[in-house]
Amino acid sequence: MRGRRALLLLLILLAVAIAIAFLVSDGTGNPPRLPSRRPKLLLLTSLPIMFGEDFSLSGSGSPVIKRLQSRYKVVPISVTDASELAQGRLMLMAQPRAQTAENLVALDHWVRSGGHLLLLADPLLEWPSKFPLGDVARPLPVFMDSGLLLHWGLRLDPPNAFGAAKRKLAGYSIETFSPGNLHGECKISDDGLVARCGIDKGIAIIVADADFLNTPALGDAGRHNLDGLLALLASLEQS
Repeated sequence: MRGRRALLLLLILLAVAIAIAFLVSDGTGNPPRLPSRRPKLLLLTSLPIMFGEDFSLSGSGSPVIKRLQSRYKVVPISVTDASELAQGRLMLMAQPRAQTAENLVALDHWVRSGGHLLLLADPLLEWPSKFPLGDVARPLPVFMDSGLLLHWGLRLDPPNAFGAAKRKLAGYSIETFSPGNLHGECKISDDGLVARCGIDKGIAIIVADADFLNTPALGDAGRHNLDGLLALLASLEQS
């Protein structure tokens, strides 16, 4: 009898442990980290994912920033000058604004010196905005290359077709709009969506799309989009 009770107690404790692990995990291979275990992630973007288009501090943040902050200490930056880049060795650039020639040189040096970059470069962004075209508060409708990709041996082409499209990102099926196509010397996925470039001591992963971050607009079809994003960042950490 005592043996049965001990076995039953063991099974109960195991079930509780599994339940706790499920609650703590986000259901993917990249569960949340304790605050003390979260590395810095530099973030440079024209997308309204940090505060929204109202720039309100009272909002709870977008699904993107919530997922990022569950694993990283997110450090927003506005330019890629040497002083800003010195804050970390891992960065997400999502449809960033055009950088000066001097700052592009600093970014290239940062990567070549061991920086790990995930760059979302969309040649045709379809992210809705309340601001008119040309307004500086509006997300950039096209990625402003300024020669950076060419310097790394890449070419970003416009979409082959327009509208909703399914793609693979870090093993996850994602939904997006009008993704572009990458060509060049780096390791490029069969569909042209992702390029992985070893640049001296550093690594840059380029994705020819940024609309996949707009998960509220994509609904259930985009339920794994942010899983793909975190998986790419995790792969950069492990490289």
